[in-house]
Amino acid sequence: MPREEHLVFGALKKLCASDGYAHVLAYLCFRDNTIGYKDHIDSDSYINMFSSNRLLRTEISTLIGLMFKSEIGLSVPTPDVMQDLISRTDGLLRELHEAMNAPLIEELHATLLKNIDFNPFRCGRFLREPIFYGPESAYDFQYRDFSRQKYENDNDWMKSNKGFSIEEAIETVSCISEIQNTKIMETLKGLKRKNSNSWTMLPAYIVVPDEIAHHSELDLDTVRKVLSAFSPPPGDKNENFNNLSDFNITNAYPLICIADNQYLLFQNYSLAEALYETPFYWMSADKCYVNQAMHNRGKFAENFSSDRLEIVFGKHRVFRNINIIDNKKQVASEIDVFVVYADRAIILQAKSKRLTIESKKGNDLCIQDDFKKSIQDSYNQGFECAKLLSDVSYRLVNSNGTPINIPRKFSEIYIFCLLSDHYPSLSFQAQQFLKHKKTDTILPPFILDVFCLDVITEFLSSPLRFLSYINRRVLYTDKIFATHEIIILSYHLRKNLWIEEDIDQLYIDDSITADLDLSMLARRKGLPAPSIPAGILTKFKNSIIDKIITQIEALDEPAAIDLGFIIFTLNEDTINQINDGIEKISKRARYDRKPHDFTIGLDNGSSGLTIHCNYHPANISAQKLDYHCQRRKYISKSNTWFGFSINPDTFSINVVTKLAYKWKKSEAMDKLIKSFSRISSNIKTSKKVGRNDPCPCGSGLKYKKCCLKVRGV
Repeated sequence: MPREEHLVFGALKKLCASDGYAHVLAYLCFRDNTIGYKDHIDSDSYINMFSSNRLLRTEISTLIGLMFKSEIGLSVPTPDVMQDLISRTDGLLRELHEAMNAPLIEELHATLLKNIDFNPFRCGRFLREPIFYGPESAYDFQYRDFSRQKYENDNDWMKSNKGFSIEEAIETVSCISEIQNTKIMETLKGLKRKNSNSWTMLPAYIVVPDEIAHHSELDLDTVRKVLSAFSPPPGDKNENFNNLSDFNITNAYPLICIADNQYLLFQNYSLAEALYETPFYWMSADKCYVNQAMHNRGKFAENFSSDRLEIVFGKHRVFRNINIIDNKKQVASEIDVFVVYADRAIILQAKSKRLTIESKKGNDLCIQDDFKKSIQDSYNQGFECAKLLSDVSYRLVNSNGTPINIPRKFSEIYIFCLLSDHYPSLSFQAQQFLKHKKTDTILPPFILDVFCLDVITEFLSSPLRFLSYINRRVLYTDKIFATHEIIILSYHLRKNLWIEEDIDQLYIDDSITADLDLSMLARRKGLPAPSIPAGILTKFKNSIIDKIITQIEALDEPAAIDLGFIIFTLNEDTINQINDGIEKISKRARYDRKPHDFTIGLDNGSSGLTIHCNYHPANISAQKLDYHCQRRKYISKSNTWFGFSINPDTFSINVVTKLAYKWKKSEAMDKLIKSFSRISSNIKTSKKVGRNDPCPCGSGLKYKKCCLKVRGV
């Protein structure tokens, strides 16, 4: 049985007060936060970032906060002492984790014996562990880059009260990151020239204002003001940090002043996060400005999310600040961001609520109150808006009172509950606490933050790919277990999110995000890594089906979207069959100038797809395709059937159709299909072609290996 948590925390506090402990922290940060590469970085080298032996950022932050409580001695420990301090640190952090879990596991076993339906994760004391030890759901460069838009309307206040603008703060933070990366390599190489008794990585983590000013175009006085603003106030020694879940001032103010012209910064991530979060608390302390700060904070979430959604759907499909007006000309409800794509709609409600310190300590009432204010209230408002959308007696107008005239018959409405701040274990908590409803039209909600939305729109940047993923993600809400949303997205990008009916629960490990992380680093920071993670975005790139999907998206029609959804659920073998089938019928049509078709069963035979390839005008293509799909649907006794017609030369789509009605026996259809010849393995040609003869399509292959299985009509 491990020691109680407070005893382990106390032992860790004593250890962090050791003379020279800053050198231990420098080593741990280098060991667990640094990735080495030469010319190219791949997932094999990056996967170490997910090792269970690696310290999490929250654990390192705890060590920094405890060291800061005492005077910081900078003498270099001897190698033996250094190794002892490192080993004891690793051991105490493991013991601390066990101390947090051990009594809860014992309590859980005892409770389950009495009540097998007990859900421990609805209790705050059981949530402390996933809240503290959960992986980060945001990248450091997102914190840095988003700060510009978050505080752009607060620049006058920052200049007047802090002496610098948000752009100058961002430039300073960026320079520190670049300089520190260079220093890490220089310090590491320099160890070869030093006696092992003086080995230390600490110089890499020392920030000097003059270096930043020289590296950037900022003047030295501005740099000093930025560094001072993100350093703990003089005299504050983190007195209130006495528990793992207490407020740790070195998180909000991560630059530790050790001399007149020197600061310690062990984690660039912490500084980027502080840049994004701390300025709001400066402004909140100004009673004359707090209301404006709150307003600007809310507008950031709305503007950011609409900007990202416009990348996917285009500006003409994204509306901001929509009021729903009743017949008394009163505002019945409001939508922060509204997206319309054919007969699909997205209602996004943005909030700026963080998880409070008391919640992180495991206070049940505080957790539930935080969740209600940040997520539940947002969902309730979104659901009310979704209901009113279908009632045409309510009008939609923008903030200027201009009517929004759009079709109001939606087949699916998605509710997005979006947060502008990092909310630990957000996806996990939503599974436990969110009370939601589902109708035939209104789907389960999607809970996310601005960081997640940024990544999704980065990779799923077309309407069909975006909505197809969201559709399955929300329908699998109760089946997927992951510590944050990026993990689920990573799984989708690699394998295509699809869960068989006989699977009750899918747990996705954090390490699957390695490829996506590298692609984000390549796109946003220029690292030499693939900019697109291998998987669904690369496998069929530039194939026939890829061209078809691009056209389907441009059609902006309900039937086309439904067809796209179906295509995105198909496995690799089926996609290959479709690619092969289209290629063969197009070759045959180009050869004999006659129409040809290809049919394939979908969804275990409960649906199907018929593809026509011909030179007919659109009206004739539509008539022939609809007639053919009706017969195929009836023969297979399916409730749905899809079809599209393409031009043999360009693969351009002439028409898309969807038949969706319950199958029932019909004497008229029975008579009709008697004249409908079965799908044959022979192509009708003017001259009989042998199985081993050259294929008449001109491919150069034998007939049996090319167009034999494609029927001419």
